[in-house]
Amino acid sequence: MTDSVKIMPESDVHKTRGPHVVVLAYDGLCTFEFGIAYEVFGLSRPEMGESWYRFSVAGVEPGPLRAAGGLTVAVDRGLELLDEADLIIAPGWRSIDAPVPEPLIASLRTAHERGARVMSLCSGVAVLAAAGLLAGRRATTHWRYVASIAERYPDIALDAHVLYVDEGTILTAAGSAAGIDLCLHVVRGDFGPDAANSVARRLVVPPHREGGQAQFIAAPVPEEREGIRLGPLIEWMRERLSEEQPISLLAGRAGMSMRTFQRRFEAATGDSVGEWLLKERLRHARDLLEKELAVSLDDIAIASGFGTLATMRHHFRRRLGTSPSAYRKSFGL
Repeated sequence: MTDSVKIMPESDVHKTRGPHVVVLAYDGLCTFEFGIAYEVFGLSRPEMGESWYRFSVAGVEPGPLRAAGGLTVAVDRGLELLDEADLIIAPGWRSIDAPVPEPLIASLRTAHERGARVMSLCSGVAVLAAAGLLAGRRATTHWRYVASIAERYPDIALDAHVLYVDEGTILTAAGSAAGIDLCLHVVRGDFGPDAANSVARRLVVPPHREGGQAQFIAAPVPEEREGIRLGPLIEWMRERLSEEQPISLLAGRAGMSMRTFQRRFEAATGDSVGEWLLKERLRHARDLLEKELAVSLDDIAIASGFGTLATMRHHFRRRLGTSPSAYRKSFGL
């Protein structure tokens, strides 16, 4: 049995007259991303005054619409709402490779041509890509969808490492929670930092994470094509991240020449030995920062194989766009 939810444009009731935000609803609606858009732009915020956002929901297809979590959704109006929108949000898409209806594509193109901003959250990038709005532009999405989008739309400059990308009238967010960061970024641009901070306080989230901050991606499991020879060695390396691991030592343990070892290691993992070790040390350092709150940053740097806090800080800044202490503050609550 499913629950039925009727989505109402709550902010219309309060007669706000600010930018009109229209969020797409569709069969297979991603409720988390939809909820982000509603929380930021749709909730009543009388403290913001009459200039705050107006909020509406446009049904992509006739209802009732299914939504994640066993809900069905009824929406009052359809794609004609896009003609009135100042900001259109695609809150995820039902599947990264699911076709996007032609009427939606046409409506998005028309709205963008007249000056409306168009924004995607997570897999919603598929909608913008299908509409041709990302061609020749920089964009992002959840790291797990990058390969699929890049294969079908090679003219998009995808960045798998950032939280969000603001290209002016086209905005894209990475994984689900990065949508909060992008929505707050929009509020900050439209109404200033005080307004964005106020919304962030109600959401109980950090008020400002730069779009260039890295997505915190768990290291993928290596493709162990060398089986018995490299599989155990990789585990041995993981268990000794705090130790020096010269290639000569590793090649000897694998029973290969250094040149052969380096070639086969890269074929198996997708990275050079040095790059793989750096990623593993960053992963281990993040784990310690999240779980071992009483351990000093210096000790974590040593345990992770960086040797010094300065070295660890350098790699955090370069690869993750943040510092070890800021990471601990954000993820070690």
